Amino acid sequence: MSKAALIVGLVAALLTGAAAGATEERGPVTNLPLPRYVSLKASEGNVRRGPSLTHRIDWVYKRRDMPLEITAEYGHWRRVRDADGAGGWVHYSLLSGARTVLVEEDMLELHSRAGETTPVTAKLALGVIARLGDCGPEWCELSAGGYEGWARKTALWGVAPDELRD
Repeated sequence: MSKAALIVGLVAALLTGAAAGATEERGPVTNLPLPRYVSLKASEGNVRRGPSLTHRIDWVYKRRDMPLEITAEYGHWRRVRDADGAGGWVHYSLLSGARTVLVEEDMLELHSRAGETTPVTAKLALGVIARLGDCGPEWCELSAGGYEGWARKTALWGVAPDELRD
């Protein structure tokens, strides 16, 4: 290949990459958005160094429904990241599309409706995992331990700041 052809190829790749950066990145396996949030379906999930059973297990997630962020895909494997920023590769069968969030503020107030002035229906402790419902620009509907209500999005991990759900 000539130098000119190589340069043209590199410029085309850069331009394509720039155009792709303007749109949402998609996973090569599922064609779903990356990154995206999921939850741990199983009560235990091995986190591996690479995307295969031959890779070493670095640790084991032990909280069912724990929210995780998928950052990459390779075959039946998903690279995930948790609220602490730790991550690795997990087999897709251990993950669920059901959305959950991790409470990052102790005694987080759940309100009957979105808004600080609405009645408080419950308080959630730091580290509680809650099911995620609808989300507006600043508030999300949660359910945990038989309680339901709305909480500030900034106190949750497992939902994007600009994410809207209904």
